[in-house]
Amino acid sequence: MSAAFDPLTALRALSEADVEFVVIGGIAARLHGSPSVTSDIDVCHARDAANLERLAAALRNLHARLRGVSDDVPFLLDAKTLSIGSNFTFSTDAGDVDILALPAGTTGYDALAARATAMSLGDVTIKVCDLDDLIAMKQAAARPKDLIEVEVLSALRSEIAQREG
Repeated sequence: MSAAFDPLTALRALSEADVEFVVIGGIAARLHGSPSVTSDIDVCHARDAANLERLAAALRNLHARLRGVSDDVPFLLDAKTLSIGSNFTFSTDAGDVDILALPAGTTGYDALAARATAMSLGDVTIKVCDLDDLIAMKQAAARPKDLIEVEVLSALRSEIAQREG
């Protein structure tokens, strides 16, 4: 069972560890103005060795364990393990945290980070993926809930364009 969902604690842990990441998924949608609710945090991370070391350390500080896997299944949370896989889902002291190296519909961290917007959440500043990138990820995932969110995010994009135009 996961801890109470506290995305700010998770984001703070990643930021304080100097992890290079971009917030994607439901939290990014909320930060762009979607009314949809989410119960996890999704991030896309840089895959260089130094960043994977920092990411592993931050996840260990959050007492991350694989979600949906028995605690007696051996899992070593380190940079090497993170480099071998691409997507991991964890339960942590701050709730569920998913880390994705190559989210559907993207070419990964570098492209997402280049278009991301810096947003401040209290004492933490994070990179949040661009609205168009978020829509592309939701379209590529193509789950029913993602396709519904595409409609919501597309309406937000239209509203923003009308205000700016």
